[in-house]
Amino acid sequence: MSPSRVILMYFVWAVLWAAVQATLLWSAGFGWSIAISDGLLTNLLLTAGGYAMGTGLRYYQPSIKEAAYLLGWSLGLGVLSTMVFYWITTRAFQGDEVYLGFVDATLAVRFVFTWLMVLLLLLLSWFWFYTLEQQQEEQRRATSEKLAREAELHTLRQQLQPHFLFNSLNSISALVVARPEQARNMIQQLSDFLRGTLRKDNQQQVSLADELQQLELYLDIEKVRFGHRLQTAIDVQNETMNMRLPALLLQPVVENAIKFGLYDTIGDTVISITATAQDHHLLLQVQNPYDPATAQPQRGTGFGLSSVQRRLYLLYARQDLLQTRQHENQFITSIKIPQKNDEVFDNRR
Repeated sequence: MSPSRVILMYFVWAVLWAAVQATLLWSAGFGWSIAISDGLLTNLLLTAGGYAMGTGLRYYQPSIKEAAYLLGWSLGLGVLSTMVFYWITTRAFQGDEVYLGFVDATLAVRFVFTWLMVLLLLLLSWFWFYTLEQQQEEQRRATSEKLAREAELHTLRQQLQPHFLFNSLNSISALVVARPEQARNMIQQLSDFLRGTLRKDNQQQVSLADELQQLELYLDIEKVRFGHRLQTAIDVQNETMNMRLPALLLQPVVENAIKFGLYDTIGDTVISITATAQDHHLLLQVQNPYDPATAQPQRGTGFGLSSVQRRLYLLYARQDLLQTRQHENQFITSIKIPQKNDEVFDNRR
């Protein structure tokens, strides 16, 4: 709230109470000039003291345990305001013995009234600034947590790149002499993939169509490494193509499927990727085969999937969005991505 607005509120408060007090004095038999002067002087002094204390609270706010300070400040202001009022009235109305006698008779009551009103204004100001400080502290805490969350998300994404990059460079090195043409193609594909990764580095959410396009670049590189052994089957419902998901979420999941699907099996391997829409969620499923005699499927829940699960928790505050299971000789990773209602509606029109 701006200082000018606070001053206006205090002024309206003073005028309101001055009108009430002037009306009471007029009904007691005093003239309007005395009644209005008494009401305005009393409440202007009271409001000025309350505003001064409220301004002071901007720079120092006693804690709840230090409430005695508020009581002492209000008492001091009440005494000061009453003394100033008495000093002004005894000089401004020297010839009016009736009114001055009334002032002397009501001085104690005036002091109590002034003290209680100043205390009320002081408590309201203290509560206002205390609440404001708590809101600002909450905003700072939320901002700090958001920055920490974004930093962790960035770190999780960056940790996935060196592993994939080293594998690709090793494959390129092996192809340079034996199959230089394939090595050149793989370098170009790797360049396109990394360029797309950099473009998406600051994007939290992308469409499934963009994510699949980036995934195709990754799969092209892996198919050069593994040749005909790596095959993919992608089945995506049309209504899911514009649904949103965290950028570069699928790549580590598919990399995990390739790692535990090809390394522990013999012969051709099919990695299946499906996408469906259900109950305002984008449902993704990545499936790879494994050989129960040689594989340790639970190893598939290592860094790749744990990093994906951590990202999903940081973004959606839910632990149930990534699930893994084994069915016969298939290892299945399922991911649910919550969608905003309006986005789902737009996708289904």
